[in-house]
Amino acid sequence: MIPETMHAVQLTGHGGIEMLDYRSDVPVPTPGRGEVLIRVAAAGVNNTDINTRIGWYSKAVTEDTNSGGASGFETVDDDDASWSGTPLTFPRIQGADVCGYVAAVGDGVDPARVGERVIVRNMLRTYVDYRPFECWTIGSECDGGFAQFCVAPSQETHAVNCDWEDVELAAIPCAYSTAEGMLHRASVGAETVLVTGASGGVGSAAVQLAKRRGAYVIAMCSPAKAEAVRALGADRVLDRNADLVAELGEGSVDVVVDLVAGPQWPSLLDVLRRGGRYATAGAIAGPICEIDVRTLYLKDLTLFGCTFQEDIVFENLVKYIEAGEIRPVVAKTYPLSEIATAQEEFLTKTHTGQLVLIPPQVTS
Repeated sequence: MIPETMHAVQLTGHGGIEMLDYRSDVPVPTPGRGEVLIRVAAAGVNNTDINTRIGWYSKAVTEDTNSGGASGFETVDDDDASWSGTPLTFPRIQGADVCGYVAAVGDGVDPARVGERVIVRNMLRTYVDYRPFECWTIGSECDGGFAQFCVAPSQETHAVNCDWEDVELAAIPCAYSTAEGMLHRASVGAETVLVTGASGGVGSAAVQLAKRRGAYVIAMCSPAKAEAVRALGADRVLDRNADLVAELGEGSVDVVVDLVAGPQWPSLLDVLRRGGRYATAGAIAGPICEIDVRTLYLKDLTLFGCTFQEDIVFENLVKYIEAGEIRPVVAKTYPLSEIATAQEEFLTKTHTGQLVLIPPQVTS
């Protein structure tokens, strides 16, 4: 039995944690043509959830994420404060990670899908007619997983056959597709890769996925998390504040996978070899960086900005899971009603891996 209303967290506008409204009277969505209704079992917490809430994607914001993570920013331009650059519609149910079970299907979807355990591709392309370099982020341009139910395109809702717990699968969609997307765009193989922010959700995924590709992985994190990052497969771990040129030498790295940016950014290009590649999908230490363009062109470097993901990225992740080639680290779980506490802990950056929310479970 599918109820008429559900528990969900609604984002009521850009700002601090107080903009998250936990409710028990939100209408359960109805799947449209080509869509499925998913009973959400678990949903991960990611930087994108916080960045979207505080409007960090707006060019009016120049500070690092944590500066406004709890209280928001004084100056945000709502017109460009989303992934797509299109203003968000409020209230919005966030949650880029969806793991759950198909509860119903819309027209044109095989009813046999009901009951499947699934994860949803977080960068949705169905709604933009698969136009190149365009996508909707679930939980941003459409409602996501911070609820008991959500809808998603059937074509981008993937059944997964594995012995993992639901909370582990909920750690995959956003973090692992972001990391795999960066590695895919940079064509990473058996070479030397430097990963910044290696203890976070995306960083820890990048370490595992780069090792899967045969890379020698140098990871950067706080000293307190060094052993945990080594356990993920990192071959060498450096303090996140290390002098990279002194530690590694100029031209010593083939690929940089960067999630941090900030003041240390120029040194990332210094340690790249001639013809090296730099890929980024985050800037938690600050989005405004200085570049010596001579370093870029004299070393024939390639810089990749990574948001859009080709279809094969998410498809490969499902294959890796089912083959037992990767496994996420779930640091802690919270009831959905404690989303404020979960985001406050997320902002402390004291955990390794992923924080996951669990909504109240609906029994049929």
